[in-house]
Amino acid sequence: MINSISSATHAQPAAQPATAPQHATPSKPQTTAPPTDTVSISAAKQIVQEAIETSTQTAREAANGDNQARRLLAREAADKIAAK
Repeated sequence: MINSISSATHAQPAAQPATAPQHATPSKPQTTAPPTDTVSISAAKQIVQEAIETSTQTAREAANGDNQARRLLAREAADKIAAK
């Protein structure tokens, strides 16, 4: 004889984690910047370069925010006023 089981409980499926599934993304190869060369000029060479610089070049540098060029132009303007 076969007896039916009426009080059996069904197993509940395990709870799935709430995290989003992670997809494998291909990693991009990192490109490295090419090496750069640094040139440094001695202080004496810089002084000579500033001395032989043209007034047009000085004005251009002052317009681009070079404080040393601005001071030089201001000094030259003051010298012109004093010479009159």
